[in-house]
Amino acid sequence: MSSFLQIKIYRHKFIAYVVFVVTIGLALGILTCAMLLNQWIGDARIEAANAFAGVENELQYDADRIESYMQRIYSNHSLMADARSFLSSSVEDYLMSSLQKSQFSQPLVSFPEDIKTYLYSWAQGEITQISLHTNQYGNVVRFSDNGIASFMFGLPNTDETFRDTILKGFVYRKKLSDPTQGSKELGELRFLVSSDQIFKSIQNYRYGKVAAVSASGEIYLIGNGQDEDLKTLARQAAHDERTHGYISKGFLEHIFFVTFPSTKFNFKFVSIVDLSILIRQHASMLITIFLIILTTMISVLLLIMYNMRDDSRFLHRIIQSIGRVKTANFTPNRPARYRRNEYGMIARELDDMIEQLDKHIRNEYLLKLKQQETEMKALQHQINPHFLYNTLEVIRSTALVNRDMDTADAIATLGALYRDMVKKENIIPIASELELLQKYLEIMEFKYPERFYYQVNVEPSLLSIPTVKFWMQPLAENFFIHGFNASHEFNLYVVNGWEAEDHYMLEFVDNGHGMNAERLNTVRSTLLNQDDTSSNSIGLRNVYTRLHYFYGNHFTIAIENNEEAGIKISVQISKEVMEHVQADDCG
Repeated sequence: MSSFLQIKIYRHKFIAYVVFVVTIGLALGILTCAMLLNQWIGDARIEAANAFAGVENELQYDADRIESYMQRIYSNHSLMADARSFLSSSVEDYLMSSLQKSQFSQPLVSFPEDIKTYLYSWAQGEITQISLHTNQYGNVVRFSDNGIASFMFGLPNTDETFRDTILKGFVYRKKLSDPTQGSKELGELRFLVSSDQIFKSIQNYRYGKVAAVSASGEIYLIGNGQDEDLKTLARQAAHDERTHGYISKGFLEHIFFVTFPSTKFNFKFVSIVDLSILIRQHASMLITIFLIILTTMISVLLLIMYNMRDDSRFLHRIIQSIGRVKTANFTPNRPARYRRNEYGMIARELDDMIEQLDKHIRNEYLLKLKQQETEMKALQHQINPHFLYNTLEVIRSTALVNRDMDTADAIATLGALYRDMVKKENIIPIASELELLQKYLEIMEFKYPERFYYQVNVEPSLLSIPTVKFWMQPLAENFFIHGFNASHEFNLYVVNGWEAEDHYMLEFVDNGHGMNAERLNTVRSTLLNQDDTSSNSIGLRNVYTRLHYFYGNHFTIAIENNEEAGIKISVQISKEVMEHVQADDCG
């Protein structure tokens, strides 16, 4: 199997293949792992976004509950009266005031009991503390985990109980006014929503770790106890200007973070994902990918070795055959012991290579001669016999009558025209095609002196464009057949050409007879549908067919009546066709 390594060519080639296969394998492995890691990080971001959305929804639900309860206070006069009594500085004063304001005909209404029923129970234990404040002090109703209420009266507003910290929860503040006294402000209600209850739904966070960081720098670790490293990372992520990114802990330790600022309170929800932990969690998948890539690399290298062994045997066979030819040994060689493939076929065909090459050269020579003969006949058949006979007759008649130098000029022009038609290649520049057209127009100018005039106004940028030979003359000939008026003193034929942004335009305009709408539609249909039924449009149809074969769908031809008189034929060639048509082929 390794015998090919003894040959320098295959040894270097095999080393290059090994480097290439290993490089491709490593690149695919790294790319696959990067895509998977990016997907896992994306999953972590989605989970963090869903968790944050859940927290925000819970806070919004609590805000809606508190707003509904404020409406309940204002709509219940007895509850409002007991809330005013709850502003007393002691429990005794509250109970005394509450009894004095109660009526025997109505059930006793208790503000703390109503809070427990409609807020604590309704909010499923999320609202754990409600306090009613004056300017100096506040009275508190606090609920334990079991829903048991405890009361504190007369606490200063600066007491630690009222400190706003994310470790305890989130505080909603509502002003309490008495609608019976002109909306006089009685005090402020503060509702504490427990952080433990709010974040309880995301305790089992799958991807990484999460924390809530307040604007003052306080950190609430969600389900992670007192992890000081996590606090440091969460604080660093919260103060980062980016909403997501990477934090480096060392050379190979990187942390991915994503932050979401709350729209309800001044804190940020931070998700921390340790990439090394994430990789270890998916180690089995990564090992499987590594084994698949390694197996593929080994299989490819074994296949390359197997094929190179056959290549080396084939090279030995070639060297042996060359030695036989150098020594003029043309005796039949023993059959090559190869598999039935291209190598074996080449080895078996070497012995009769010279004979086959000789046959090939002779056949190619005859084929070239035949092809040139065919092309010459095709060029000769392109000549319009009617045009030739009619033109020669005009020249002959004029020569008999006038006997001047104009006749010689006409004959010279005609000779030059047909010499160019025969000698030029099928593919020529537009400049050469315009020369053929001008020679024809000069002959017609000679035929109709003082009756026919022509102009050619073509921008230089169009002159080098490749085109097929002898398609402009049939357009001009149509004018003399269908639109020319011999009795008219001024028959004009104008060729205009210019370059637009994405195409080239050629216009052939005359002042002869126009076409009626029905005839114009028939001609257009004949061109587009390649209809052979109309003999009157054979010239135009042939022009369209030849241009279509050469330019494909990158050109259009349009025929329309001029406003003053005559016909205008517009040929538009797209600039994209220059990418497919080679100007080097022009004659």
